[in-house]
Amino acid sequence: MLGAMLGEAWHAMGCNRMRTALTMLGMVIGVGSVVLMMAIGQGAQYAVAQTISTMGSNLYILISGSTNTSGVRTGSGFGPTLNVADAEAIAELDDISNVAPVHQGTQQLVYGAKNWSATVVGTTPAYLDARAWTLTSGYVFGESDVRSATRVALIGRTAAENLFEPNEDPLGKTIRIRQTPFVIIGTLGAKGQNLDGRDQDDTIIIPLTTAQRKVFGVPFAGSVRTVVLQASSAEAMPAVEKSVTALLRQRHRLREDMDNDFYIRNLAAAADSAAETTRVMSLLLGAIASVSLLVGGIGIMNIMLVSVTERTREIGIRMAIGARQKDILTQFLLEAIMISIAGCLIGLVLGISSALLINAITNMVIVISGGSVLVAFTVAAGVGVFFGFYPARKAAALDPIEALRYQ
Repeated sequence: MLGAMLGEAWHAMGCNRMRTALTMLGMVIGVGSVVLMMAIGQGAQYAVAQTISTMGSNLYILISGSTNTSGVRTGSGFGPTLNVADAEAIAELDDISNVAPVHQGTQQLVYGAKNWSATVVGTTPAYLDARAWTLTSGYVFGESDVRSATRVALIGRTAAENLFEPNEDPLGKTIRIRQTPFVIIGTLGAKGQNLDGRDQDDTIIIPLTTAQRKVFGVPFAGSVRTVVLQASSAEAMPAVEKSVTALLRQRHRLREDMDNDFYIRNLAAAADSAAETTRVMSLLLGAIASVSLLVGGIGIMNIMLVSVTERTREIGIRMAIGARQKDILTQFLLEAIMISIAGCLIGLVLGISSALLINAITNMVIVISGGSVLVAFTVAAGVGVFFGFYPARKAAALDPIEALRYQ
């Protein structure tokens, strides 16, 4: 019985090919738009997640305070309020995985006839662990290099590409930073841009004491501009922030009525905020594209109502020879569902093809998940049932005698 009804529905669709094609067009555009927009939105989420993962997890950045000279206040990071001893004290607290004092700035690098301006980071080996930074070749300097202020360096990909020839191995080469020679002992793995768009690979990492004595200089022995610290888990981060703040206030002898002479920034919170923004954007894109599905459903309902009117005598004849109301309802509902599913399948192909084309042309990150395809297909089929039910019910409710008399 169902097979015969499907055959009749297919025949009815074939009798009005142009009308059927135009009816399906709304579903094709709707499903294609949903798949494409969700692919773009999920691609943006993936790109942000990848950027966040390169920063390291559960990180706080402690920044030294500002200075006030003759009423002129400098920005944060320029006051000598943090030092190596602070970092060592923080490392003794509970739920702390890594602590790395950092003294960094932009310097000109020179190798042979080439030069390049890059970020020079003076720090300890724990910095690489906190930032989840790996090496592609060579080795990391150790604590003994920090104690003896060894002139060795780890070089990032961008800096290496601008200082050396394409096939030249940086390992063992000597570069100059402010006229001081440094031997490259390792090349850093690629990290790409961070959340504010800066290239993390345009970096040179050297021992902290070497940076303080040979490159930047410090106003007081052991002072640093920032301290990177990593909590043992995301759940421990609020407690870590409170304990670190209390410890530094005690060490810096700050009274209760005095403000902190340092700043503490939660990188995990910033990363979560960026991830939430892209998630909302993805949902908005999907919601906007879903409007076209609604339009396509209304188109199906309009065409099916026209079809019921045109086939009123046919409905009367079917009822006169024994067709029940349920049979008429099923017949027209099947036609609406078939139109909807056919348009959905074409829309899926169109949406996926468009997403792949955009990826090929623009290199934009596109993520086509099975979940988004399933959601688009299910919603489209549901729209066909929902908007096809009213015309089908109207057809089933026709009086057989009145239907036979219809001209």
